[in-house]
Amino acid sequence: MPELPEVEVVRRGLVSWVRGRTITAVEVLDPRSLRRHALGPEDFKGNLQGTTVVDVVRRGKFLWMPLNETLGAAGAPPVALMAHLGMSGQLLMQDNDVPDEKHLKVRLRLSPVDGMPEQLRFVDQRIFGGLFVTGMVPTDDGGPGGQSESPVALIAEEASHIARDPLDPAFSFDLFYSRMRKRKTGLKRAMLDQGLVSGIGNIYADEALWAATAGGARALRRDDVGTLRVGARGDAVILGAASYAHLVYRPGVPLIAATWVGGRRLHG
Repeated sequence: MPELPEVEVVRRGLVSWVRGRTITAVEVLDPRSLRRHALGPEDFKGNLQGTTVVDVVRRGKFLWMPLNETLGAAGAPPVALMAHLGMSGQLLMQDNDVPDEKHLKVRLRLSPVDGMPEQLRFVDQRIFGGLFVTGMVPTDDGGPGGQSESPVALIAEEASHIARDPLDPAFSFDLFYSRMRKRKTGLKRAMLDQGLVSGIGNIYADEALWAATAGGARALRRDDVGTLRVGARGDAVILGAASYAHLVYRPGVPLIAATWVGGRRLHG
């Protein structure tokens, strides 16, 4: 299961390849990967073809691409293509002459740009992930929907119920602290509550607690919560970079992430 840092690294790599490009064609090879799109493959294709990817946004482990309705009616509500990676889902940029992957599920053809692959492929061996089109709604705090290159106060509807994550520039320490104080439960369980703070799974909860030397504590001072937040954010960035440092794009080799080490972008 991809953790928060892996999903963020995928977002950073993907946005440089797809932002501003038009989806010219959609091919669904396995409709099981569209099971979250209730109206089926034809509606899925009709919602995507002719639209332009505006950005790639992430909150917690939710990842979506807001779409500009270039062929839609004026005043149409904003929509986004949402990707759920599940346990084995991948978003791969590929050239047209690269053979299909064994577990290729959905292919999006993008408007040509010199030096860039023309296909975005969704590959998923275990089929726990998927793609679907969703509406966008205003954020409840008026801030950006999530981590993005062009922040707007809209969020994919399916992600609107979760709190901000520790990597989000709009993450509020004061709000996090006040909500944490109200929890009458174990600290780790509170950290796994997506309504309190999103994107922290079992592994990173343990690592952040270890870094904050909090163990299984139930009561925290304000300074302790600050340390805990730094632990969560720091571990995520470092471990995310380490997990994907070897992934780069070369002709014939899929790109699934940018390479970031020590805060410096090396490739992608």
